[in-house]
Amino acid sequence: MRGFFAGFAVAIATLSISGIGPAAGQDFPSRPITLIVPAAAGGPTDAVSRLIAESMGRTLGQQIVVENVGGAGGTIGMTRVVKSPADGYMVTVWHIAQATAPSLYDNLRYNVIDDFDSIGRIADVPMTIVGKAGLEPKTAKDLIDWVKQKKTAVTYAHAGIGSASHLCAIMFMSAVNTQMTALSYRGTGPAMSDLLGGQFDMMCDQTTTTTAQIKDAKIKGYAATTKERLKVLPDLPTLDEVGLKGFEVAAWHAMWAPKGLPADVQKKLNDALQTALKDPKVVERMAALGVEPVKPEQATPQALSAHLKAEVAKWSPVIQASGAKAN
Repeated sequence: MRGFFAGFAVAIATLSISGIGPAAGQDFPSRPITLIVPAAAGGPTDAVSRLIAESMGRTLGQQIVVENVGGAGGTIGMTRVVKSPADGYMVTVWHIAQATAPSLYDNLRYNVIDDFDSIGRIADVPMTIVGKAGLEPKTAKDLIDWVKQKKTAVTYAHAGIGSASHLCAIMFMSAVNTQMTALSYRGTGPAMSDLLGGQFDMMCDQTTTTTAQIKDAKIKGYAATTKERLKVLPDLPTLDEVGLKGFEVAAWHAMWAPKGLPADVQKKLNDALQTALKDPKVVERMAALGVEPVKPEQATPQALSAHLKAEVAKWSPVIQASGAKAN
């Protein structure tokens, strides 16, 4: 009899491990999910995350609680995620910095490809070159000439080494062949507060943060970093238009979970994400910020995994050429 129960226990354990038994996540989610944003509240990733979390929570029937864990270019938050149980109750929304971290950090505590399971890509967010309200240059062409003249006397902010705002600034300085003086923040939310207060000169940031401020004339909008003008800010020229040919930077956002996520949990999370990206409220609110959700085929786990690998390969030589390194 003892042998029977021992054999029965082994059989149940085997079923659970293989994903057939109750441990397979059939009841997922049975409690709230934590969504880690590896940046400060009020920034572009925070805005995208909260839109997605609200809609996904309705689909899944559980609240998704957004928690901001900023610092060190997002690596503090991502380290916390990668050390969490792979049960679907902790996920993260992060952006292009996931692809640049390997080139910037010599002692990164995780592998950006091997230590995460992809849920799906969310959106590609355009970026804008903006300045404080009282900045001297009136147009984008004026700004470029002014930066070339003033050089390191010009101060610009970014959300940490490897952030989208930092990468955009690297490309801008390379394009105009000069250096400016950097101010590093824990996120572009806090940086925007200081830009509104006139405490530095300029910044390159996502439309999720800059659109309303530009429209309200609280900051100066100079140019967009896209191939074509933005529908939400049609008066802004592109940097390509004003002479920086081929200049294009967009900050993509995506969702990941710790490696080892059960397949059915991954599917439930991706299904909820796909539903959110079609949610009329989400689409409308994103559009107001100059953001468009990616196409369904771009929002799959497989597509995100392929995209991340391509982005790592794309940004590695750019960062190496710039000499940028995180402490």
